[in-house]
Amino acid sequence: MATIARPRPAALHLTASAEARIASLMARAPEGSVGVKLSTPRRGCSGLAYSVDYVPDAKPFDERIETPGGTLFVDGGSILYLIGSTMDWVEDDFTAGFVFANPNAKGACGCGESFTV
Repeated sequence: MATIARPRPAALHLTASAEARIASLMARAPEGSVGVKLSTPRRGCSGLAYSVDYVPDAKPFDERIETPGGTLFVDGGSILYLIGSTMDWVEDDFTAGFVFANPNAKGACGCGESFTV
């Protein structure tokens, strides 16, 4: 009996607003950028923060998520902290930025800049 390979679900869900923001970023990306990359560098009160930056190349262990407007790479070392998360883009009168609903986060600092798992 033949085994049918199912596509692997994305480790991270992006809202339509987040996809639109990635498209906007890629429309004005620096020359040589292949996408934007989400990572969780160590910083802030709680230990980890979310960071989104342009990237010139894909790394072998990065998770690759294709969106209508460009590619989102998720840092291979960060993916375990982000599995099952939702990435959204939110704008209001006072701020604009990516917002994450992360089921793996066990706590966050008071200012919202960092989280712990």
